[in-house]
Amino acid sequence: MSNRRKFIKSSAAGLALLATKPVAAAALPAAGTVKNKPVVISTWNDGIAANQDAWKILSKGGRALDAVEAGVRVTEDSQNCCVGLGGNPDRDGIVTLDACIMDDKFNCGSVAALERIKHPISVARAVMEKTPHVMLVGEGAQQFAVAQGFPLEPLELSADAAAAYKEWLKKSEYKPVVNIENSGNQKKVGPVGGPQNHDTIAMLAMDAQGNLSGSCTTSGMGFKMRGRVGDSPIIGAGLYVDNEVGAAAATGQGEDVIRMVGSHTVVELMRQGMSPKAACKAAVERILRIKGDKAARDIQVGFIAVSSKGEVGAFALQKGFSYAVCDAKNQKQLVNCEYLLK
Repeated sequence: MSNRRKFIKSSAAGLALLATKPVAAAALPAAGTVKNKPVVISTWNDGIAANQDAWKILSKGGRALDAVEAGVRVTEDSQNCCVGLGGNPDRDGIVTLDACIMDDKFNCGSVAALERIKHPISVARAVMEKTPHVMLVGEGAQQFAVAQGFPLEPLELSADAAAAYKEWLKKSEYKPVVNIENSGNQKKVGPVGGPQNHDTIAMLAMDAQGNLSGSCTTSGMGFKMRGRVGDSPIIGAGLYVDNEVGAAAATGQGEDVIRMVGSHTVVELMRQGMSPKAACKAAVERILRIKGDKAARDIQVGFIAVSSKGEVGAFALQKGFSYAVCDAKNQKQLVNCEYLLK
């Protein structure tokens, strides 16, 4: 007992001494110190322009959450086959939009099968911040958007989408084609299986405070079945963020991303110590094992990721996927992604 009293007495004396000593300057960060260098990564060529608006926020010390919303709004505004109200319709001739967003604290919001609203990503953020829910769909999502002040746009197709739909009706075939997002002919008229069938823009960002966020928005596969929803608005499939580990997002055939919870899988692989690139590759390899080589050659899936250290990486199933990266050194970097099937 006497030894125990001596230990407690000496420990208390030591703690008191530490409390009176000044802490070395290196032990505390100076006010305003940047923990990490901001970076934003997004899918496909359209990511270059989207990254620029995201960078306007990140470069001024703004939140990653604000950056990933602002960035993909650029693509939603553009005349695009695959994102926003200018995109191709479902087989009933109606454009339906999907989107989701997630921040550094596991807050997330999503909309699916949303009609006549120009910026589904902002509606998804409103779901996250103003409701107790994660996902709203269809008519309910539209009602919520209108109640939040989002205007209803006319129920009409863009000129490009109307022409593509008219052409599609000649055969009414549904046949997704690999890498049509990157064909460079997204606005040309042609049947499904041509250069205007699907995809999405997904974006991940780290801000100067070291916090991560992500977003994803799409008009889905062109001429899809009425009510079809892919991976893009599904947290864990099209997008996932864990601020302690990293963030990931997907592009390509959504059904195959959903079946293996793709983005969450990438983050969990990073948790195990893999780099962003290695984690994306391992997730793609899993899809290949599920689909088999022959079936996998009919689809494309790609993942992008960023770690909690600010490292970025990506990997795709097939050749043709590209992604855009923006940081302080390189504002408009476009990378042809490495791929599995040679």
